[in-house]
Formats: sequence, C-alpha cells, structure tokens
Amino acid sequence: MMADTGSEEVAVIGNTDLTPGEIENNMKNTMGEKGTVLFRKMEINVAEAEKRTVKNAVNMQETYTVYLIETRPADAAAEGTNPAPDSLWRRYSEFEILRNFLLVTYPHLVVPPLPEKRAEFVWHKLSADNMDPDFVERRRVGLENFLLRVSSHPILSTDNVFFTFLTEENGWKEMVFETGFQAKADSRLKALNATFRVKNPDKRFAEMKHYSDELQSVISQLLRVRARVADRLYGVYKVHGNYGRVFSEWSAIEKEMGDGLQSAGHHMDAYAASVDDILEEEEHYADQLKEYLFYTEALRAVCRKHELMQFELEMAAQDLSTKKQQQEELATGTVRTFSLKGMTSKLFGQETPEQREAKMKALEGQIQEDEESLKDKNTECDEFVRGAWLDIERFKDQKNHDLKEALISYAIMQISMCKKGIQVWTNAKECFNKM
Repeated sequence: MMADTGSEEVAVIGNTDLTPGEIENNMKNTMGEKGTVLFRKMEINVAEAEKRTVKNAVNMQETYTVYLIETRPADAAAEGTNPAPDSLWRRYSEFEILRNFLLVTYPHLVVPPLPEKRAEFVWHKLSADNMDPDFVERRRVGLENFLLRVSSHPILSTDNVFFTFLTEENGWKEMVFETGFQAKADSRLKALNATFRVKNPDKRFAEMKHYSDELQSVISQLLRVRARVADRLYGVYKVHGNYGRVFSEWSAIEKEMGDGLQSAGHHMDAYAASVDDILEEEEHYADQLKEYLFYTEALRAVCRKHELMQFELEMAAQDLSTKKQQQEELATGTVRTFSLKGMTSKLFGQETPEQREAKMKALEGQIQEDEESLKDKNTECDEFVRGAWLDIERFKDQKNHDLKEALISYAIMQISMCKKGIQVWTNAKECFNKM
C-alpha cells in the first residue's frame, strides 16, 4: 500500500545514478535543514510483532516473527486529522536485505546497524531465545530505531528502495534484487576480507579504524560488566524475599510485635519482586550501548573501503609506471632492469624496427587509457574521502550526544533504584517503630 505523504511529493533519488560527489552535495544541502525530507513528512513506527508458523519447502513447520510497520503523514496531527496509518509486515530478514543494499550502494556512509538477531551479553536469568517475548519486544524497538535512523539521515532517507520498503508490501524484494546489489555485495565482502597493504595510508582513516576497534572493545567490556552486576543484583534483591518470609513466620508467634513484623515482611516481598522490572528497564539501556557496539563495524567498513580504493589506486599507478618504463626502453633500446624481455633479446636477437614501432603504438594507447583510468580513480577516491569524512563527522556528533544521554539516564535510573531501596528500609523502620 502506498503511503499518502500529503500535498507535497516525497523526494527520492535513484540508487545507482549518483556519484559520490553528487551525493556529497546532496548531503551538504540537506544537513543544514531541520530534519530531512522523509523524516519531516512521514511518521514511522514498528507497531507490533507477531509470531507466525508456516510449512517450508521440505514440509517442515517453520516459526518466525514479522513486524508491523505503520506510516502516516507527519503533518496530519498539526492539521487536526488522525488518518489510519498505512501498514505492512516485514520479516527481520527483509530488514537485513535493506541494510545490505544500503551498505553496497553507499559504501562511504556509516549505515545504521540492525538490532541483534540473537541476544548477546545477557545475564543468566534472561532468555537468549530469539522467540522470547521480551527479546522480540526489544528487537521491535531496535528495528523502529533503525528505520528512524535511516529516515533522518540526509542521504539514506532519500533512497527510493528505502521508501518502497516502507510503503510497498508486495514486489519490494523483486525490486531490490533487480538492482543487482547482491553481486556487488558478494564482491564487496570478498574485497573487504582480502589481505593487502596500502603503502601510503590516509592517517585520518587509519586513526578512525583504530578508534572503532578501541570503542568496540570498551563497549564490549562495559556490557560484560553490566551483565555480571545484573546477575549479582538479581540475587541480592531476591534474597530480600527471605526477610519477608522470616518476618511473616516471626509475626505468627508475637502479639504486640506481630503487626509490625508482618508489614515489614510485605515491604521486603515487594522489594524482592521489583528487581524484574528494574533489570528489564536496564536491558533497554544495554540495547543502546549495543547499537554503538554494532555501529563500530559500520565505521570500520567505511575505513576498510577507503583502504581498498587506495590500494587499487596505488596498483593502477604502479602499473602505469611500469608501462611508461617499457615505453622508454623501447624508445632507447636499453633495458633498465632485469626482465624476461631483456633475456629474450639476448637469446633470439633484437626486435625489428617495425615490431618495436607496433609495440610502442600499442603501449601508447594503453598508457593513455591507464592515465584516464588513474585520473578517474583519483577523482573517485577524492570524492569518497570528502563524502565519507562528512558523514563520519555527522556520526561522531550523533554518537557523542546519544552515549552521553544514555549514560546520564542509566545513572539516574541507578540513583532512583537506590532511593527505592532506602524507602523500603525507611518503611520497614516505621513498621518496627510501631511495634
């Protein structure tokens, strides 16, 4: 179903016709605006998750989760109307296809990550089952956050495939695969995993790659510490339930003290039960940290892509230099370095003037083509650097803001938790005073 986006048409761009330079200009034009076209025009929600069971190709039952995406014009509320949202269902695997497409199409951008497919860094009482209702709910929130990240990005938000993902339930997969991105994705994966060494690496990208490694390490450690603390906190809270049981049993044998002990026991029981909600809330803060844990991989991918471009540029320059040397040797009749050509000349005699002229003509054409190709590669690399660094700076501002807010909110939650513990014991004290 096509979303109605109001009186103005939502601006989208094709996904293969823009050069990095044109994308950079588009980014500069939109980053100064308040929000982006799609984010300003469309409200996007992942409203609910639903478990479905079907029979697969081998007649076995397969259970999976689908997520309901709802969109509506953002200006509807301002106009005093509240139309029913357009909606469609998507599987997690379709979100993966969308993100892979964005990675291939915009290799110079830090593409927002998806929430984890299976729970990681969990404390022992939390289920790691990807069908667990609590996990599915957190993933629903994460998928909505992913869509909002993309829709607020100055470039990604204008992509036609992304817009169709939100608005067309049928035919979207066929459309995205027709772009041929999968072949590019396979080639990209092989290239990024290849081993090569750049002779003159860009210091800024090398430092950013190192930073992403360090950031991944510290966030991983933070999540592990938080999981261990959650385990111990759970035990501390639950053991307070023993106070409740003991006070209740004690109250049964007392007359004057009985009511006070019974009331204090109820406060201890409530305190012990409260840890479940506390740790569930903590999981949402952990998910915010996990998002940036996964962002580090997106940041490394941009740096790795630049390394690959730089390597290909150096190889092209080296190849061109070799051909120019061959041209000089043919022109002067001297061989500057040991080569198979030199050995052949000694064994079988010198080439005729006609042969040398034909080779020089062929080399001249190859050199001209290689010079044009090298010029294009240089331009492409320069445009990649400008566009990538612009987006990295945008990402750094976003990261600094988000992690600061997440850590402050987490600290506030911990303070609130401690205050509740103090209140429980204050109430227990009042109960004891009344005995």
